[in-house]
Amino acid sequence: MEYPSKLIEDAVNEVSKLPGIGKKTALRLVLHLVKENENRTLALTESLNKLRANIRLCKTCFNISDDAECAICRSHRRDHSMVCVVEESNDVMAIENTSQYHGVYHVLGGVISPINGIGPSELKIEQLLQRLTQKKNEIQEVILALSPTMEGDTTAFYINRKLKEMNMKVTSIARGVPVGGNLEYTDEITLGRSITARIIFD
Repeated sequence: MEYPSKLIEDAVNEVSKLPGIGKKTALRLVLHLVKENENRTLALTESLNKLRANIRLCKTCFNISDDAECAICRSHRRDHSMVCVVEESNDVMAIENTSQYHGVYHVLGGVISPINGIGPSELKIEQLLQRLTQKKNEIQEVILALSPTMEGDTTAFYINRKLKEMNMKVTSIARGVPVGGNLEYTDEITLGRSITARIIFD
């Protein structure tokens, strides 16, 4: 593809690195920003700079947060006796959109994937075990809400084996979620039913 400017080409190359965005879409976005009022473009860059500089992970659940502890973990309206274990922050948002779950979360930061060199030590599994040990009298149930893929199932079985030693009630979301799919792409009704119809993990 021929570009009229090296600046345009560099911008297109960077934007096209975002997931789901090819070179043609990146070019349209870049040209749109060029046509936009300069203040809007500067507002976008300032917002992204603030995001990189100030975003953090909640010290309790490792969800994305503006503060040391996220709003869900701080809330007295949440049921802190239930901890829902998910892969990433976008899974928290997907479950929250169902309005069917009122407990708290624990974000692993991925799933076990030997092919990609990701083992249990690369995830927030040890932090989960420490959290459950520290609040053993408070936490009554751990819900494994991992995507029904081979990696998700491997991670769930690993965590379940660890939690058996703690005599903890472990459930998983019902398999209304399609096998091989990701939670963030599941419709809200199916995901909501999966949460409310969760089963004992075995």
